[in-house]
Amino acid sequence: MSRDVCVHSWSCSYYLALEKRWVPGRLSLTPRTLKFTADRAGEVLVGLPLASVVEIRKETSHFIFSAITILERGHLKHWFSSLRPSRNVVFSVVEHFWRELLLSRQGTATELASSTPARGQELIGLMTSSQRRLEDTAKVLHHQGEQLDSVMKGLEKMESDLDVADRLLTELESPSWWPFSSKLWKTPEEAKPREIAPVATSEPCGKEGVVIQVPAVVSGRAESHTQPGQLTVLVSALEIHDSNATLLHRFRRGEVDSVRVHSPYEVSVRQRCIGKPDVAFRLLSARMPEVIPVLEVQFSEKVELLGDAAGLSSSGPAASGLMGCAAPAGGPEGGQPQLQRAQPLLSEGDAQQLTQILSKLKGLALDTEAELERQDVALDGITTAVEHATLTTDKHIRRMKRLA
Repeated sequence: MSRDVCVHSWSCSYYLALEKRWVPGRLSLTPRTLKFTADRAGEVLVGLPLASVVEIRKETSHFIFSAITILERGHLKHWFSSLRPSRNVVFSVVEHFWRELLLSRQGTATELASSTPARGQELIGLMTSSQRRLEDTAKVLHHQGEQLDSVMKGLEKMESDLDVADRLLTELESPSWWPFSSKLWKTPEEAKPREIAPVATSEPCGKEGVVIQVPAVVSGRAESHTQPGQLTVLVSALEIHDSNATLLHRFRRGEVDSVRVHSPYEVSVRQRCIGKPDVAFRLLSARMPEVIPVLEVQFSEKVELLGDAAGLSSSGPAASGLMGCAAPAGGPEGGQPQLQRAQPLLSEGDAQQLTQILSKLKGLALDTEAELERQDVALDGITTAVEHATLTTDKHIRRMKRLA
């Protein structure tokens, strides 16, 4: 997928300092650039890389009109006003991508034209094979869990049938002249409560593990209300927090009805409710390409790829173009030692693909662990129910032999 994919665009006005007038148009944001296109001529008046931005601020023009100013290297200042849907929304999104780009540049090594693709492809092949094996194992494990649930339901029905057999045998053992035979058919309220074996549930019994956690720009049903926050993907839930780490909403795994991927950087999550408005959040993050593979594992049947995200699954690591920022090459002095020190073991594309595969493996492993714990509880319940049914059956057989 191209690194120039448009993350978002807004209607606004740009101030032309030379002509001293405001020009209406659209402000477009990509993972690495920000550009303004005039409405009438369709001319790109501003096209600045986010890496060259020094400061982004909220200001007012003529002390009245709200605006956003972007200070570029060389003390060149750009003014944007009349922002729709609001200044705060545009500022939150642009600042988020700018900050994430700066963080990624600090943690990214120097790109080199001569990389070692063979080693990276070999590792990717091994990791992909491991992922396929783990996916097959998880499918078999979930099928085994469904079989255990079916066995548990069968044992519960058997227990009910044994209760009926107990009442029938008690009535047969009573003398024909006994006037209280009809009382032996006890109502459910009169029946003695018996210990019920624990039934396996779909909730994980162990502690919840964090699969991935990324900063994001969060908006609810009203797109004009946007705030910085955080998206956390757990084994059995999705959590959305604000900038103060306060929990805004927690989607349990079974409560999520749809996960729509609008672009490699934008996702919406919806929970349908009966009798009240649906719970929906729209999340925009520069690190969303790392989260989408995990969401595809967690909610495979509920994930819907739309628009620019339609080719995301096949594009692989290229969607994480935000992390592919080149740093300036070193000076001529000491060139050979610097080249040896900066020589990466893997190319950046291979490293990003391995990161995505590892995220999927982590999600699968945590999901498998939760399913194993659930099945352990189910097996304990089945063992208890089988022992109780065996004892009851033996007792009924002895009673029938006495009647014969």
